Amino acid sequence: MKEYQSMTKQELQEEYEAVLAQYQSYQAKGLKLDMSRGKPCAEQLELSNELLSQNQYIGENGEDSRNYGLLAGMPQARRFFAELMDVEENEVIVGGNSSLTLMYYMIDLGWRVGFADSDHPWRTEEKLKFLCPVPGYDRHFAITEYFGFEMLPIPMKEDGPDMDLVEQLAADPSVKGIWCVPLYSNPDGYIYSAETVRRLASMKTGAPDFKIIWDNAYCVHHLTDEHCSVPDILTECKKYGTKDRPLLVCSTSKMTFPGAGVAALAASEANIRHILTQMAPMAISADKMNQMRHVSFLKNKAGVLAHMEKHRAILEPKFELLKEAFACQLTPCGAIARWTSPKGGYFISLYVMDGCAKRVVQLCKEAGVILTPAGSAYPYGNDPQDHHLRIAPSYPTVAELDQASQLLCVSVRLASLEKLLQA
Repeated sequence: MKEYQSMTKQELQEEYEAVLAQYQSYQAKGLKLDMSRGKPCAEQLELSNELLSQNQYIGENGEDSRNYGLLAGMPQARRFFAELMDVEENEVIVGGNSSLTLMYYMIDLGWRVGFADSDHPWRTEEKLKFLCPVPGYDRHFAITEYFGFEMLPIPMKEDGPDMDLVEQLAADPSVKGIWCVPLYSNPDGYIYSAETVRRLASMKTGAPDFKIIWDNAYCVHHLTDEHCSVPDILTECKKYGTKDRPLLVCSTSKMTFPGAGVAALAASEANIRHILTQMAPMAISADKMNQMRHVSFLKNKAGVLAHMEKHRAILEPKFELLKEAFACQLTPCGAIARWTSPKGGYFISLYVMDGCAKRVVQLCKEAGVILTPAGSAYPYGNDPQDHHLRIAPSYPTVAELDQASQLLCVSVRLASLEKLLQA
C-alpha cells in the first residue's frame, strides 16, 4: 500500500471508499464495548477475592481495628505503604479507598488553610495557578479547575515534564504546584528520569509553599520483566532543603478492588503533623479493618509484586494485541498515527493527525465502541491540536478488544482520509 500522504486525490478517494465499506461492516455488527476508563476487568478482580476472607483485626500492639482511633492508620498499614513509597513509617497517613480523595483534600487544605510551610491560605491570593503536564490525568485537572486555579499546560517528554518550562513558570509566586505521575505516566506511560526528579526537588520557586503532588498510582504496575523505578522525591527534596514540597499518594485500587482498596499519603513529618491536625475535626479514622485485610493479604512489597505478576499475565497480552493492531493496520498508511509503548501502567497514548481525534472518537461511538473523549488528557478538555487519544485496553475481554482495536484502526484511517481529501 502507498502511504496516504503520497496518494493522488483519486487514489485517496478509492481508499476512502474501501475503508468506509470496512467501517460500515463494523457498524452492522451492533457492537457495545467500553474502553473509556482504565478499569480492571472481572478476571483481575477475581485475583483478590481471598482478601474478603481475611479476619485478623487486632494490630501488632493490641490495637483493635474495629474500634475508634488511629487517625494516621494501623501501624502495620503505615509500614506497608512506607515500603511501597520508599519513605519512613512516620511520614505516612493511611486513608480510605481513594487516592483521588486524598489529592482533592490536599488541594482543599492548601486553599483553605495552607501547609506547614505556608504563611497564609492560598485562597487569600488574587490569582492561583497550577502546572499540568500534558497529556495528563483528567481527574487531576478537574480538581484544580474546581478550586479556580488557572491551569498551565507543560509538554511531557519521555523523561518527564519539560523542566526548562517548569522552572521558568514555577518562579511565579502565584504558581502553587505541579501534578506528577512519575512512573508509567497517565496516559503516555513515560518514566521520570533521575535528572527530572532532581530538578523538581532543587528548583527555585516563587511560592515558598509550592507543592509537588506525586501521584505514584502505577508504582508496581509493571508490564515487562524490567521493573522500572523512579528516585524517591521526598528523599531528593531532603537533600535540597525542600522536604515540605512533595505530597506523595498511592493506593491499592488497581492491585485489589478499586471500589474497596486502601490509599495512603506520604509527606514530611511537619506536614504529616499539620495534616493530621486539620483532619481531626473531620474524621476519627479511615476503615482500619480494610487496612488490616489488605496487609494480611498482600503482606509486604514482595507480596505485592508477586500479586501484580498475576495482573500482568492478564494485561500484557491486551497491550500487545493493541500495539500489534496499530502496527499492522496503521503503520503501512504512513504518518497518520503514532503511539506509545509503555512498560507499565494502564494506558497507551495514540496520536493521530492534527484535527482528527474528535472525529475518531465520534466514528468509534457510532459503531458501538466508547473511547475516552478527545481532549480529556488536557486542561479544560482542550487539546489544541486535536490529536491525542487515551486508549485503555484493560476492561474488555481479549475477544472484545480485538474487535475494538480493529474498529479503532479503521476509524483512524477513515478520519485521516477525510482530512486529506479536504486539503
